[in-house]
Amino acid sequence: MKKYYASFWILLILLFASLMAAQAQDQLISISGTVREKDTQQPLPGVSVNVKGGLMSAQSDASGKFVLQARLRFPFTIVFNIIGYEPRELEIASGSQPIAVQLESKPVLVNEVVVSASRVEESRLRSPVAIEKLDIRAIKETPAPSFYDALENVKGVQMTTSSLTFKVPNTRGFNIPNNFRFMQLVDGVDMQAATLGVPLGNAIGPTELDIASVEITPGAASALYGMNAINGMANLTTKSAFTYQGLSVYQKVGVNHVDGRDRDPSALTETAVRYARAIGSRFAFKLNGSYLRGTDWLADTQIDQNPQSLNSANPRFPELSGANNPAADLWNRYGDDRSGNVAIPITYQGKTETFNVRRTGYYEKDLISPTVRNLKFDGGLFYKFTDKLELSYGYRYGLMDGIFQRGNKIQLKDVAVQNHKLELRGADYYVRSYVLVENTGDSYNLNPLALNLDLQNGATALTTGSGPKTSWADKFQAELQKQVDAGTDLAAAMQAARAAADAGRAQPGTAAFEQLKNTITGINNWDSGVNVPGAPATGGAALWQRSRTYHNEAQWNLGQRIRFADVVMGADARIYEVVPDGNNFVDFSKPLADRNTPGGQNLYYKKYGAFAQATKLLFQDRLKLNASLRVDYNPEFNPKLNPRVAAVYTIAQRHNLRASFQNGWRFPALFEALSFVNNGNVRRVGGLARVNEGLGFLENSYTLTSLDNFTAAVNKDVAAGLPRNEAALKNRDVLRVANLPTEQPEHINAFEVGYKSVLLDNSLALDVDAYYNEYSGFLGQVEVAVPKTGPVLTDASVLDMLSRAKQDRYRVYTNARNTYRSYGSALGITYNFYQKYTVAGNVNYNNLAANEEKDVFITGFNTPKWTTNLSFGNREIVRNVGFNVVWRFQNAFYWESQLANGQIPAYSTVDAQVNVRLPALKSTIKLGGTNLLNNRYIQYAAGPTIGGLYYVALTFDNNVIR
Repeated sequence: MKKYYASFWILLILLFASLMAAQAQDQLISISGTVREKDTQQPLPGVSVNVKGGLMSAQSDASGKFVLQARLRFPFTIVFNIIGYEPRELEIASGSQPIAVQLESKPVLVNEVVVSASRVEESRLRSPVAIEKLDIRAIKETPAPSFYDALENVKGVQMTTSSLTFKVPNTRGFNIPNNFRFMQLVDGVDMQAATLGVPLGNAIGPTELDIASVEITPGAASALYGMNAINGMANLTTKSAFTYQGLSVYQKVGVNHVDGRDRDPSALTETAVRYARAIGSRFAFKLNGSYLRGTDWLADTQIDQNPQSLNSANPRFPELSGANNPAADLWNRYGDDRSGNVAIPITYQGKTETFNVRRTGYYEKDLISPTVRNLKFDGGLFYKFTDKLELSYGYRYGLMDGIFQRGNKIQLKDVAVQNHKLELRGADYYVRSYVLVENTGDSYNLNPLALNLDLQNGATALTTGSGPKTSWADKFQAELQKQVDAGTDLAAAMQAARAAADAGRAQPGTAAFEQLKNTITGINNWDSGVNVPGAPATGGAALWQRSRTYHNEAQWNLGQRIRFADVVMGADARIYEVVPDGNNFVDFSKPLADRNTPGGQNLYYKKYGAFAQATKLLFQDRLKLNASLRVDYNPEFNPKLNPRVAAVYTIAQRHNLRASFQNGWRFPALFEALSFVNNGNVRRVGGLARVNEGLGFLENSYTLTSLDNFTAAVNKDVAAGLPRNEAALKNRDVLRVANLPTEQPEHINAFEVGYKSVLLDNSLALDVDAYYNEYSGFLGQVEVAVPKTGPVLTDASVLDMLSRAKQDRYRVYTNARNTYRSYGSALGITYNFYQKYTVAGNVNYNNLAANEEKDVFITGFNTPKWTTNLSFGNREIVRNVGFNVVWRFQNAFYWESQLANGQIPAYSTVDAQVNVRLPALKSTIKLGGTNLLNNRYIQYAAGPTIGGLYYVALTFDNNVIR
């Protein structure tokens, strides 16, 4: 694989050399002048001066002066652009004296250029689909502590915060904390970590000083971008090393946990440095580095998601409800889930009763590290062969800690991601190649950690025979029988039995606990025994994953070379390479008994794609038609077609209606396809046929939901005097055969309409959209039980369901049987009502149509019906002083996931910032805070409680024209 990738780069370098030799010998031209603000006649520093259609650019200095040197041919056009001002184009017909340019202030930007919607530059007003943009000005003015946090205020965006260092956006429903349905690009590079299955845009992406803009495309974008853009995408663009030169420094100091309820008030610091320089007119480089350190938000909400009323608890005993529930499964406690369940039979009130009891478990706050770090570094080299041909190499490195949620909570520790990118870009094409290297460092999974900590105090299973009864379950059973025989009420007897069984358990905060925890988190096999001195055999909790992603792509904009339309076409190829760790990913060529050993043949997962798009203007350019067709192929599946058709009609100047339809496919992510994780004696497995070989979880299993109902029915009949085996055979029809299909790609049909306009002399901007989506083959997890003795529906298989030892449990990625229909709308308004005072807001509605029949698993729409953002600000209330205030609200909704389910309460927050520019010092001071009133809230079930964060940031920006 490395040889293949290296040969591709060699071919590119040879191509670059030939193009360099063939470059045009244009005349070296020097254009100079001054840029001023129209109203005040003050010089404008930092104005970007670009050659239209080319790559050459310059920037005005502190006196508004600029010098642009390029090899060009007359005539040509230069474009003057700076945030907050109307762009201006000026045609240069011949050599001339210095020129004077005036730019008009425009608080409401009406004609921004966007790229993501159609993969070519176009006016945002005439984009064929909904698209949002944060430019440099919006980023500077946001009260959010970082540009990435500011995405939460963008129309249609729902942000999920797992950690200070780990945030994931989503649009239009079906949200999950590790959102692999939402693509994040940084300068064209997909930031998804392959084996973790999560996008790391804020962990390895641009620093605060280097971000130029963020474009958000809500909803399906797979017709142009393929594999993992079915829910939308974010496109992050960094600053040009030619345009933004000089030294910049950023220092932020903040404080959170100010109320001291979860943790003591804690400092947060972030330092960033950027340096860029052009050497001559052809070569430039830039370097970025940043380091963040803080005390993370804490997840400590103890809601019971296995209440006494459920068949997986003890529904026939109302006295065991609430705090007395011995089968409780709390949100932020681990080791107390189904894998920690023990069936405890005793004689109670003259009958044989079997109680569901779960291990005590450990709280999240005792298993994680409160301190988080994020170190980022990136650099780039840029060489212009001609004004329209640039070769660049970029390198990124990110090191992070934090918490994120997949099937369980993961403590990320020393996770390192690297990225190398080589790109050749012309005026109408590019060729790009990159590799992403992932290493999860010393990370670990909280659930197997808690389970294996608990198992040090006795095995789960009841001891059989006449030997000594020393297991946790035996001790619990013996004490429970003793208590009820003595007349103790059932709830108190359960508490006494737990105290007896937990005697000698490793206690958080002790040296013995830390030593045992460190041992377990250093073992990669989550269930196999390893001898620990002075303790029983233990499993591990380490998350050791290594992967490389190889990606090549090219795009060519034919423009008007084809008569009937403007045409863009492109192709890409991606290969994931995973090193088998023997725990999360294994070599499937090994015998089944040997798969959970590290090493073996690396796993490969591939996909290829190509697209073509045509755009046509009709009726005096009032009607813009856009059609694209993409084909994606993964060798595990049949080829999939992704068409999109869209139309934009300009009713009158700056009044634009749009409508679109697209069909999208999403191939299963690497973890969904090929995982092989044994966690708490429940194996989490990918849904491909090769994973199922020899295991039978697809065709030879019962659903766990029906097993819960079966167990409850059997226990009821046994309590009535029926022998256990007879009770099982009597209730066999309660069991449901899973009959799971082999995993297939997800599919979406997406419909969208919208209207965008600018009114009142460019002071009022309106943007409204509505969508309707149909999902089929939705991917999720279902837990099943495979009988060991005989195939499903036989007597032997039914009797196997009476004993955990006679079952193999699997949590399988598979496709939903129902079609899911979601719909919604969003309205955004920006109004510059007086001088530079601006009020803006958006209202977002999302909903899911109900299905009559339950599916094989919970799909988790996980999106509030209503969210609202409202902002009020003035970027210059007096000279060099600006402010902005943002109010955000979302209503309550129900969250569903494999880890936790429950109601998420409604919440609202207020963010604000004041910034003071110090031109003489080339600096800006920003004082602000998010959630100013410290209104504590959670965003998803088992997620952290988020409070106020208050900060002051100093930015020194010394742009120099070279």
